[in-house]
Amino acid sequence: MASKFLLVFFLARLLSPAELGIFGLLSATIGYSLYLLGFDFYTYTTREMLKLAPHERGQLLKNQSAIFLLLYLIVLPLLSIIFFQGLIPWKYMTWFFLLVLLEHLTQEVGRLLITISQPLTASIVLFLRQGIWPFFAVALMLAFPVCRTLDWVLGGWSIGGFCALLLGLYKLYKMELGSWRANIDWRWIIRGLKISSSLLVATLAIRGVFTLDRYWLQALAGVEALGAYVLFIGIGNALMSFLDAGIFSFIYPGMISAWQKRDMELFRLELIRLAKQTLIVSGSFFVVAFLAISPMLHWLGKDVFRTYQDMFPWILSATTLYGLGMIPHYALYAMGRDKPIIFSHLLSLGVFVIGTWALSGKFSALAVPISLVATFLFILAFKSIALVSLRPELFRPAPSTPIKA
Repeated sequence: MASKFLLVFFLARLLSPAELGIFGLLSATIGYSLYLLGFDFYTYTTREMLKLAPHERGQLLKNQSAIFLLLYLIVLPLLSIIFFQGLIPWKYMTWFFLLVLLEHLTQEVGRLLITISQPLTASIVLFLRQGIWPFFAVALMLAFPVCRTLDWVLGGWSIGGFCALLLGLYKLYKMELGSWRANIDWRWIIRGLKISSSLLVATLAIRGVFTLDRYWLQALAGVEALGAYVLFIGIGNALMSFLDAGIFSFIYPGMISAWQKRDMELFRLELIRLAKQTLIVSGSFFVVAFLAISPMLHWLGKDVFRTYQDMFPWILSATTLYGLGMIPHYALYAMGRDKPIIFSHLLSLGVFVIGTWALSGKFSALAVPISLVATFLFILAFKSIALVSLRPELFRPAPSTPIKA
């Protein structure tokens, strides 16, 4: 969303590079924590829920709530380690835990709304969670210098998340999903944990890249270089916000449905639509961002960002490759072919670590963004080859045929 770019861009002007770097560490660590709290259980729930009628879905949500509560009791105390180890200053601990809870709950509610064919409401929830509050926060920071603090930013983030959560819960309440009085099905939960745990390991690996990169870059080049990195990757990651909200959330449920109905031709058409829209948006974003970065940095007026500007083309390339990699990813996911996803993500962490370690002595700050390009190019190639190998008929015109089990 444009708000992500706006937020990072104006934080780069209104906060110190060091504060921007801390904001990047907080954002990355919160994002990584969501996977520990959610256990990637939605990957199991999504496919299961589409098999049920609306009046049967309440028990499934009750089961999911039970496992989340258990995970909260285990994971939240463990997260305090990051403060005891001095990775993030203690003064941000309250904001951290509040935002972890709000981000996880709104994320799960948004995913649920998409699954039950409520993409418009899900988009509004996402807009409240990530889209609108940065505009208000930035406006007040521009108008009132006293608001130009990281605490103010984290407070605005919390308000946006709370409003998004209220809307999402209200929509679910109005849908009157049935079977809420059914007992919690622990066997169903255990089966789901077995399935989602394998995907979780893969997810933690790929998200580990997006968390380790910031800590590693700080170690290589310092907190001010990290501030520049956070600015550049914030701009690049805005692409994923456009893709998630405008393309993926609308198309991939249809791909899952087509596969479950054994309609190969519809599945192929949905995949083509996903690929075309992703390529157009990604290509356009790349060109605009590449051309606009120099005027943007000139307006910011901070030499530290221009000093590290050579990181930006690498970061922009990496985020573009990451977006393109979601084309085969969603196809494999809809088909229930999880192994290629798991293997590519597990191997990607190794690619990133080896690449950064090998390049850090010669390229210093550039080692991280160059390794990101190699990592996401590897993932794109791995998933694409897997998809073509599993279903070559998707890539040639063919009459509608049933999908073989």
